[in-house]
Amino acid sequence: MRILILGAGKMGSFFNDVLSFQHETAVFDVNPHQLRFVYNTYRFTTLDEIKEFEPELVINAATVKYTLEAFRQVLPVLPKDCILSDIASVKTGLKAFYKESGFRYVSTHPMFGPTFASLNNLSTENAIIITEGDHLGRIFFKDLYQTLKLNIFEYTFDEHDETVAYSLSIPFVSTFVFAAVMKHQDAPGTTFKKHMAIARGLMSEDDYLLQEILFNPRTPAQVANIRTELKNLLEIIEKKDADGMKQYLTRLREKLK
Repeated sequence: MRILILGAGKMGSFFNDVLSFQHETAVFDVNPHQLRFVYNTYRFTTLDEIKEFEPELVINAATVKYTLEAFRQVLPVLPKDCILSDIASVKTGLKAFYKESGFRYVSTHPMFGPTFASLNNLSTENAIIITEGDHLGRIFFKDLYQTLKLNIFEYTFDEHDETVAYSLSIPFVSTFVFAAVMKHQDAPGTTFKKHMAIARGLMSEDDYLLQEILFNPRTPAQVANIRTELKNLLEIIEKKDADGMKQYLTRLREKLK
């Protein structure tokens, strides 16, 4: 299969590395300097090169802020039977875009990234495949993710957004709070150091990505839950309520089983 990857960043390079030995791949990036880091593939910087390549599948690995823009840039030179695909963690506007484009499409979300995951061992990582879209496109990504030993889940666009609001916004906001109140320690404990590593990794992510995940319409309810739990915990601490603390910790341990 002829596969065009939009964006030569870390995830674009990752998908090229995974696919280029079994498929004919090309990576398109308007910044030629980015293409220095991709190998065993065609390197495109112009639309004419894409038109001549005639891709059968496009994997949009551009950053979230530029996902739709990247699609719109290449649409005029794609064959009509080409399948569009994205790996975006934020699906805002994509369902409507695909419907208007007239192209077949498949949408997935590998729920890992270069910041925290070991790309050499993904057996503990997850991927979501959106159930709406092209059947053959979904089969392609299901086979690919199974090869990578990812745990695969299938959701609609709406179910995906709800899952992201829960699984990403809660740890993101919790980490923001830690970073906001923490003070640097000369002799930090193990837990502090682990939280610090997570915070530094999260803050290295793209600002727009963090913003879009937190601006998910379902996120405020999750943040409100955090506020409620903090209020309850603060009351226990202020009252030095030993029984209340024991009950609180027992409830948390049950939830973590």
